[in-house]
Amino acid sequence: MNARVRILVGVALVIAIGAGVWFWVAAGRESTDDAQVDAHITPIAARIGGTVLSVPVESNQEVEAGAVLVEIDRRDYDVALESARAELADAEAAAIAARANIPITSTTASSNETTARGGVEQADASYLEAQQEVEVARARLVTAQARQREAAATGTKAARDVERLKPLLAKDEIPQQQFDAAVAAAAVSVAASDSARAQALEAELGIRVAESRLAQASVRRQQASADLATAKTAPDQVTATRARATAADAKVRQFQAAVRQAELNLEYATIKAPVKGIVSRKSVEVGQVVQPGQPLMAVIPLDRVWVTANFKETQLERMRPGQRVAIEVDAYGGHEFTGRVESLAAATGSRFSLLPPDNATGNYVKVVQRVPVRIAIDQGQDPGHLLRPGMSVVPTVYTRSDDTEAD
Repeated sequence: MNARVRILVGVALVIAIGAGVWFWVAAGRESTDDAQVDAHITPIAARIGGTVLSVPVESNQEVEAGAVLVEIDRRDYDVALESARAELADAEAAAIAARANIPITSTTASSNETTARGGVEQADASYLEAQQEVEVARARLVTAQARQREAAATGTKAARDVERLKPLLAKDEIPQQQFDAAVAAAAVSVAASDSARAQALEAELGIRVAESRLAQASVRRQQASADLATAKTAPDQVTATRARATAADAKVRQFQAAVRQAELNLEYATIKAPVKGIVSRKSVEVGQVVQPGQPLMAVIPLDRVWVTANFKETQLERMRPGQRVAIEVDAYGGHEFTGRVESLAAATGSRFSLLPPDNATGNYVKVVQRVPVRIAIDQGQDPGHLLRPGMSVVPTVYTRSDDTEAD
């Protein structure tokens, strides 16, 4: 009886010790089977449209960064580039001409203003001179008219003298010489009167000529004033020329951008791998017409993968970045990798779902949430890139400080 009791006590003691050891070990570790391998998935899409000429890669093929993945027919884009370059050359020539017009316009405008001012001064002088000519012609007309009246009066008197002397000559009361002198004086008076009349007509004609010159001088004066007003717009003309030059420069920049865009489109005709990785989800074939933004394949770099483990919120009390992690991979018979806790997500997984849960309801049932934890795999453990995104793993995080420090 005593031996049996001792055996039972020993068994109970062993069980108690084993339970204590198990509890001590389990208390410093957190594990989950809701975890998988993750990696960057680089989508490859067409940036331009066109016909696919070649696809020199196959699905699941490893490619280096910069390797050609797809080639699109580039002939249309060659033509577009040549057209853009021709338009740029034309715009540059127009800009050069526009800039060259600035000093020419400035000099011409300044010269035109100086010339216009001189023209105004000359027109004013000609107008004043014409006014003086009109005044002089009018004075001559007045003088000629006075002489005409004087000659007419003298001629009338001389004619009357001849008429008075005729009876006296017939009676021989006066000598013939006196009569002849009177007749001659009358003839001279007639000639003087004709001369005075001609001078008056000439003076009237001179007035008309002078007035015509005055009218012409007035027209030239108005034209000179108009020319001066036009010439005074020289600053506006220079400003307009500068504005045209600025617009021409802007058009040059516009066509430069068009050339760069055409060059980019030509470059986009050859699609290259942005990173080193494995080609996956290839959906493009030779002869296919693709559109801008159309997905063609994906490249997955396997040189840096990590584990996303969804731990329950009750497991995160002592979990911190930097803690040691043991990772068992299901695909390789539980082969164990090591890693470190890199970061904890800012929200639970349900918050990122398509329809996040609304807990403000009357029939609320508490559900333990899971928080994504990112675990970095230590370098150098997967030289053959055996770990692939989506593989199931079982990570165990050592949350005790002594376990972390002992590694």
